[in-house]
Amino acid sequence: MDKYTTQHHDYLSPTRNVRLDHHDSVLSHVHQQVSMEVERLERRIEVLRLTKAPHVAVMISAYERMIEHKKSFLQTCDLDEHRGY
Repeated sequence: MDKYTTQHHDYLSPTRNVRLDHHDSVLSHVHQQVSMEVERLERRIEVLRLTKAPHVAVMISAYERMIEHKKSFLQTCDLDEHRGY
């Protein structure tokens, strides 16, 4: 169990350089995290489009909705100004 915790911590530590007392730092961090999630979902969709598994269309549709929600979140919170979304 300690091995998992250490690996999980090591995975997160590079992205945890957020200064919570600095508003811009938090906004930048949130934008970065949500943007990375959008990119991952877009890659999953690309892989699924090449797959002939059952329910692929349902999975793609769900991922597309998640992407829309995440992009909408960035726009609603004015985080889309920080980068290209």
